[in-house]
Parts: sequence; C-alpha cells; structure tokens
Amino acid sequence: MHTLVTGGGGFLGLYVVEQLRERGHDVRVFCRGTYPRLEELGVQTVQGDLRERNAVVAACEGVETVFHVAGKPGIWGPKDEYLAVNTTGTENVLAGCREHGVRRLVFTSSPSVVHDGESHVDASELMPYPDEWLSHYSRSKALAEQAVIAANDENLATCALRPHLVWGPRDNHLLPRIVGKANSGRLRRVGDGSNMVSVTYVENAAAAHLLAAEKLEPGSRVAGQVYFVNEPKPVNLWDFVDELLKRAGLPKLQKSISQANATRIGAFLEGVWWTLRLPGEPPMTRFVASELAESHSYDCSKAQRDFGYEPIVSMDEALRRTEPYLKELHQPRP
Repeated sequence: MHTLVTGGGGFLGLYVVEQLRERGHDVRVFCRGTYPRLEELGVQTVQGDLRERNAVVAACEGVETVFHVAGKPGIWGPKDEYLAVNTTGTENVLAGCREHGVRRLVFTSSPSVVHDGESHVDASELMPYPDEWLSHYSRSKALAEQAVIAANDENLATCALRPHLVWGPRDNHLLPRIVGKANSGRLRRVGDGSNMVSVTYVENAAAAHLLAAEKLEPGSRVAGQVYFVNEPKPVNLWDFVDELLKRAGLPKLQKSISQANATRIGAFLEGVWWTLRLPGEPPMTRFVASELAESHSYDCSKAQRDFGYEPIVSMDEALRRTEPYLKELHQPRP
C-alpha cells in the first residue's frame, strides 16, 4: 500500500509510520522538519506546510491511502492560525486526494470537537457538536472533521478517529506538561478528584489508524463515519496522574483547587492574555479547567465493531514502556 502520512515526524504520526513500515508498506511523509528516525525507517520525506495548497496536493500524487495526522495542537493561540492549519490545511489534503485519485483518507480528529463544557460519561458518536467551542483548537478540528466526512463518496472513502488523551514515550505535549509543572511545584488537582477519563496509549492509537484503513473502502461500513478511539475502560484522572508522577520519581499531588475557582481564574487570565497580547498561553483557561475537573469518557464499541479495534498494549505494559521517558523528563540526561 502506497501511503502518505501528514505529520509523520510528530508524536502520533511517527508511530503510525513505524507500524506501516513494520507491515511493509511504502510510506511518504509530509512534514515541516527533518527527522533522523524517518531516515532510519527508509521513508520518503516531503517538507512543506499544510497551509501551502500546492505542496500538499503534490504530496498526494501516486498515493492510495492518506493518514492525515498533522495539525496545530494546544489550547491557546490566534484563531486564524488554528483555522489555517487545521481547517484549511485539511481542505488542502482533501483537494490533493481528489486531484490524484486517492482512495482512502483516515483523519485524526479529537473528542474536543464535541467538548461543550459538561461532563461526558461513556459518550457515543451520537453526541452532537456544541453550539460554540471553548477553544479555537476544538472549533478548527470540528470544522475539519465535518469537511472530511462530507467528502466521503464513491471515489474517496473517508473516516475520522477521535483518540482521547494520547500519551506514551516521545510525547511532546501532555507528559512534559505534567512533569514540568510538578517539577516547578505548580501542578494542582482541579476539582474533587473523582472524574473519570478515557486515555489512549500512543501505540494503540496508531494501530487504530491502520485497522480503520484496512476496512475503509468506498461504500464500506467505515466510510463516512467518526469513531472514538481509546482504552475501553476509563481511569480516574488524578490516580492516573499520580501513577505517572510515581513512575517519573516524583511525589503524589498534595495541592488542589476547586473547579469553580479554576474556571474563574481561567476566564480572568484569558482576558489578561488577550488584552495585553502576552506570549505563550495562560497557565489556566476555562477549557483546561473543564478538562481537568470533569469526567470525559467515551464508548469505543463502534470502533471495536466496525474495524476490530482492540488495544495492542495493556495499560500495565504501556506504563512500563513509558517509565524511562518519564524519568528522563524529570531528570534530563546531561
């Protein structure tokens, strides 16, 4: 199978590339930088930006399947930048698929597309998009997801996967943030500590992409569908955080803040950051307060039924594989 992976040098994208190569597929990666690991894997690398329509379209030539993993993550930043990368960038990928007759497109979406500021408990794909989003990231990914699903037809089969809280070795977002804040003494438990969340070990998330692609054909059950992808059983968020801290060699969390106070602080800091045009992101936002204090668990039975999704790595094994990376984040090598 000739495949294109956008963002194949990133956290999840690189695991997708590795699993494709393990199965003997020819892989081309569209990314912004250069990555030694991609050279080791023997894949073709095309450098470019999702906002560059001609470059994206050209990268799709001669490809049967596209895994569109690239995107702008995060909780803070200019709206136009999120829309340009995540929404328009996805439209550029769709244009490339159309121009070059790509047959399959698997899009990496996010459960944040249905984030409405409320708790989600064992939620299914029937949950509607909210009337408004609390972050530009959520809105931009929701618009992209809708474009991908609308593009599904007899020539191009599309689907969208929504992995929740992807974590594991080489994570450059979630785990460094947790360990970094713990190291500085700024990590706080938000809420009463009872919230249950779905998490997704990165190798399981990557495997789900390959499984979906194997079943994805025009007119198939998978075509035109969205799927939550995560470990079948949710975890208590703060027990999970404590376990990560323990594996890193750090003490358990002792300090906490109520959700109401975190939300008020988040709203205040959002106003300060926007008014003063401060660099970086606020230490708290309304979106983050909701994410950290409320339950967000998702039913992955649709993915299990339609393309046979099951985790290939258990939670215990995932923690074992991630422990050296957590220790390195806590005490970087000289």
